Amino acid sequence: MILSEQLESPAPTIDLTPVIDMVFLLLIFFLAATTFQQAEREMKIALPHAASAQPIAAAMRELIINVDAQGRIMMGGREVTPAACAMRLAEAIKRNPEQRVAVRGDRAAAYEHIARVLDVCKSSGIQQPFLDTVPLRP
Repeated sequence: MILSEQLESPAPTIDLTPVIDMVFLLLIFFLAATTFQQAEREMKIALPHAASAQPIAAAMRELIINVDAQGRIMMGGREVTPAACAMRLAEAIKRNPEQRVAVRGDRAAAYEHIARVLDVCKSSGIQQPFLDTVPLRP
């Protein structure tokens, strides 16, 4: 009796190249998305120092309003008027009644410009707008 040789089939393999490609694409996407989120916080605004300041942490869905040294109001990297700012804040309040707003005023800006933005926030329904500062240097 002659036994036929059984040919062993090669073990199945999984090609990981597409998986690795997807991981790298996702990594690039999240790096780019994080960079865009930080762009507003990295505008040329010289924040005042405060003893009780904490490191700046980006909160999800937090609106950021920048006031530069000349008193211009910037939202989303673009200059807006107080009326346009109020309209955007009112829309945000409709979507999220607990909307958070950070006002970043340049330390060289006159306080009246920052107070005007805080007033717009309050009149639009923002319960507690807060001012960003940087910690005092020892």
